[in-house]
Amino acid sequence: MATVRIPTSLRKLTQGKEEVQASGATIGEVIASLESSYPGIRARICDESGALRRFVNLFVSAEDIRFLKNLETPVQESDEISIVPAIAGGQC
Repeated sequence: MATVRIPTSLRKLTQGKEEVQASGATIGEVIASLESSYPGIRARICDESGALRRFVNLFVSAEDIRFLKNLETPVQESDEISIVPAIAGGQC
């Protein structure tokens, strides 16, 4: 199973866990595995059409999936997947 790093903003869905294990041969399958273990997490990662939300970045072994095969990006059991919400800001 791949290791998925959970950002602070989603840890309430994983009972406070910083890292969880999820199975799947692709990112899409890993997200489905996460949803079955932690209901509600998919809605935070994907939009209504099933695509990755605009302000959520997913990395497989430090590679942004948007520059790979998006949700069809292959996943190995030894991979570390990071969910990184985009942070916008500026000067006050």
